[in-house]
Parts: sequence; structure tokens; C-alpha cells
Amino acid sequence: MHVPPLPAPLLIIVLLASLAETLLSLWLSRRQIAHVRAHCEQVPADFAHAITVEQHRRAAEYTVARERLAMVRQVWQWLVGAAWLLVGFDLLYGLLAAATPPSLGRSVGFVLAYAAIGALLALPFSLYGTFVVEQGFGFNRTTPALYARDRLRGWGIGLLLATPLLFVAFWLIARVAGLWWLYGWLGLVVLMLGAPAVYVRLIAPRFNRFTPLPEGELRQGITALVRECGFRAAALFTMDASRRSSHGNAYFIGFGRNKRIVLFDTLIDGSPIEEVRAIVAHELGHFRHGHILQGLLRSAVVLFVVLAGFGWLAHQPWLLPAFGIQHRDAALSLVACLLCWSLVGPLASLLGNWISRRHEFQADAFARSRAGAGPMIAALVRLSRDNASTLTPDPLYALYHYSHPPVPVRVARLRAEAAT
Repeated sequence: MHVPPLPAPLLIIVLLASLAETLLSLWLSRRQIAHVRAHCEQVPADFAHAITVEQHRRAAEYTVARERLAMVRQVWQWLVGAAWLLVGFDLLYGLLAAATPPSLGRSVGFVLAYAAIGALLALPFSLYGTFVVEQGFGFNRTTPALYARDRLRGWGIGLLLATPLLFVAFWLIARVAGLWWLYGWLGLVVLMLGAPAVYVRLIAPRFNRFTPLPEGELRQGITALVRECGFRAAALFTMDASRRSSHGNAYFIGFGRNKRIVLFDTLIDGSPIEEVRAIVAHELGHFRHGHILQGLLRSAVVLFVVLAGFGWLAHQPWLLPAFGIQHRDAALSLVACLLCWSLVGPLASLLGNWISRRHEFQADAFARSRAGAGPMIAALVRLSRDNASTLTPDPLYALYHYSHPPVPVRVARLRAEAAT
């Protein structure tokens, strides 16, 4: 009597762990939907002066629509991940092996094919989110042609950047034996330091138009604020975000000569000058407190530990059989290492969100000291209203998912600090 082989142990562990994470996410999403719906008819007291019941209800409906889409996407992602684990990796690699000889090109081709299939499988959710959810609530301004152009351009840039990096990575694995991960880590750290300049100069302009902030009261106010905060070299730009969305925002990026403060045109058009200054002060607060450098250092340390682990795992003869993978290739070993990382990745994400929320409080305090608590609070309220952000998230959902503290918590802290 033939007895079928037992499933590979690591395959079972990863499947069960990813299923547990998916079920947890679904449970939290259900809590979020229930909590938001339960409070949709009552605007929190701190916001009743600026947000109507109708606007609060619309934000609740928007949150629920996004969360429902996220729940479907979570289930789909688990099913796709399970299919990859059970048959997909061996099948895809077998097809490539039948068509190409063993080489670096085959390894690179496998990773690129895996990424391309993943991008295509995720595309329907992006389309639905943009042209149904965002469109239904009046936020989307992206045309189908612009959406297609953005996607093709993004995939093209990703291919141009990823292909040579993958060739180098697999060459290192083949030639430098056990120390490939160290050289890879050094290279990735250099790329992390150079990425903001590359993004600012080469990538971002392919998607948006950046123009110097025109002369006037807003530029004068921001320039004075930047000087007060000790930033001598920070170029001020406005970005044509309104081509794609009506959401407003701002960000700070770069080092040295490449430092930029970028304001969405949707933010400028919809906010008083003092509120825009408060938002800029918040972004400057991140830089003043060293959050950007801390984030880079933290990422470098995590990357060192992860790659060191990958370097050990990739040389273990039991790794691929433990996932039920029959073929042998550095690309398959890399995928298996990533699957092992997925077991602890959610814990690292929780820690990262906790650190990020602390940084947001610090940046808010800096903005309060430079632009005043009133303008910062008014800016948060306006952004919440204009972006239809829920003011009543479920506490457990926010704790698990939010990288920023809920706006009511931020407003309450700003008011308490201003009163002391």
C-alpha cells in the first residue's frame, strides 16, 4: 500500500502562520467596521465645530468601503500565497528550467516572473480601489489612460532598477560563498542613502510635475519658518497631486542639497497659510528630531540581521526540501528565506508602528512650538475632514495597523500640552 509523503514541515508552519495572521487581520477589520458604524452618527466633541454629522457619516462609509476591499484582498493574498507554496514555485521554476540552461539569467528571470505575476494578480484590487471606491467618494481624478501610463511606467522603472541589482546579488551568492550577504548589505546601505536623491531627480518627475513654490505670502511664511528651524538648504516645491486625487498632503525628503519640502497643490488650494505652515513645521520636526536618520539606521540594523540570517539559511541543504521545493537554485533559496522572514515580519511591523507613532507625537510637539497648537490642530481637523479619515477607529485596529496616532489622540495631546 502506497503511503503519500508527509507535507514539508516549514511549508505547514508558514501556511498556518499566514492563515493565523490573515484571520487576525479579518477579525480586526470586522472590529473596525463595527466600531466605525456604531459611532457614525455622533461627531466627537473636539471636532463638532468643524465637521458635520453628514461629513462624519461619509468618512465612516468611506472607511467601511476601504476595509471591505482590504478584507477581500487579505483572503485573496492568502489563497495566492498558499498556491505558490503548494505548487507555484516548483511549477514556475520548472517551466523556466525547461526553456533556459542553468545561469544567472534563469535565477533573475524566476524572481522577475514571480514579481510580475504578483503585480498582475494584485491589479484588480488596485483598479477597484481607484475607480470604484475612490471614484465613488469623489477622490479619484485619475483617468484610465493616466492610470495605465503610471502602472506601465512604474513597472518599467522597477524592471530597469531590479534587473541589474538581481544579477549582482546572484553573482555574489555564486562567487563570494558565505560572505555574499555582507557585501549585499553594504551595497543596499549605499542604495538606501542614495535613494532619496535618485527618487527626487529621476523617478518622481516621471509621475508628477514639481514646480518651485511661487513667490507670495505662503512662500515667505514657509521660508521664514524654515530659517527659524535652522534649515538653510531646503527647496520648496509644489506637486500636481490633483491630477490623480483630491487628497491633500505634504512631505520632506532628501539630504544635503537634495532636501525638498513638497506641498500637494490640493493642500495649498484648500488650507489657510497658517495651517500649511503648521504642516511644514511638523515635517521639519521629523528632521529636527533625527527621525529620518534614525529610520535609516534602524533599517540598516534590521537589514544586517535579516541578511545574516539569509546567509546562513541559504546554505542549509534542508531549506528547500523543508518547503517541498524540488529544484535547486539561489533564487528559490532567496524566496524560501523570505518565507521564513514572513513568520517574524508582522512582529517587526508592530514595533515599527509603535516607534512611528512616538515620532509623530514628537513632530506634533515641534510644530506646536514653532507654528502654534491652534494652527496644527486646525490642520489636522481639516485634513481629516477633507480626506474623509475616520475619527472613531477601533482602538485594537489602530494599535495593530496605524503608523500614525489617531487624529483625536493627537489633537487631545496638542491641547493638553498647550494648556501646560
